[in-house]
Amino acid sequence: MEEINTTNLSLNYLNSGSADSQAVNQSLCRAHNFSILMISGVCMGISVCGLVGNGIVLWFLGFHVKKTPFTVYVLNLAIADFSLLLFLLVILTLYVNSIVPCHFSFNHTFTKYILMDLVLFWYFASMYLLTAMSMERCLSVLFPIWYRCHRPTHLSGIMCGVLWALAGLYIALVFLSCYFSFHISCKQVFQALSIINFLIFTLFPLLSNLSLFIKLQRGSQKRHPGKLYVAILLSVIFLFIFGFPLTVVVFLDPLYLNLLFVHLSYLLASLNSSINPFIYFLVGSCQKRRFKFSAKAALHRVFEEKVMTKEESHVPGDPEVETTL
Repeated sequence: MEEINTTNLSLNYLNSGSADSQAVNQSLCRAHNFSILMISGVCMGISVCGLVGNGIVLWFLGFHVKKTPFTVYVLNLAIADFSLLLFLLVILTLYVNSIVPCHFSFNHTFTKYILMDLVLFWYFASMYLLTAMSMERCLSVLFPIWYRCHRPTHLSGIMCGVLWALAGLYIALVFLSCYFSFHISCKQVFQALSIINFLIFTLFPLLSNLSLFIKLQRGSQKRHPGKLYVAILLSVIFLFIFGFPLTVVVFLDPLYLNLLFVHLSYLLASLNSSINPFIYFLVGSCQKRRFKFSAKAALHRVFEEKVMTKEESHVPGDPEVETTL
């Protein structure tokens, strides 16, 4: 009898310890899930707002504005941002459905590789398009006559095609290095792309645009750079603030990083892709230090703004030349 009682007590103790361990694990799991669920919920809400904003920009530029070199860039940028937000919304919806019962069934190879690669494709394309648009804008402000006379007619369309192809090439390189035997490891590819994207497509356009803005404000011939340039400058600044964390996550290898950090980077990336339409609206609404809240009129003022430059007004044989600054 004593042996049986001792055995029963031992079994009860083991069962109790196992139950306590499971309870602790469930508690930690719920706490971890709750944090990610909160971040995912906020990110999904921002993504919906961004989809509406970018959808309005696409509708406006597609049907109500004459195509110009810069509206081609903005149209492609809106397509990239809209696609990124839509894809993030789908990913987060699937992820939330998978972690509600505290079972991370959605965290497998397909999620880690394929879905992340597609998110990065839209992210890269958005970054590259904004960089090209901002650099061409700097040229148009610094050298207006040269830009007007020597710029190729279809440069914007060609550049957009090249940048889309570049983003696709980078993602193909990531796919090959992560899925197949390749000379370069997956982590090395991620780190190299992160460094290139930060130096060329994040830091360089930020410093260039800020330097140009300061030069225009402090120069002997002080000029207002124009609403579109201000909108692009703000977009570049927010790209550095909100887009840079995802670059850091990619550099640190997102395949093995904490899921909380990945979702935080998703949240900031959704902010970066959602904020551009609101920048266009706010910059276009501000007129003579007053805000006129009309979306269509604000977008017209941003994308169809024409400003006379002092240099162009003295061009021989062309006394009244207008250019978009």
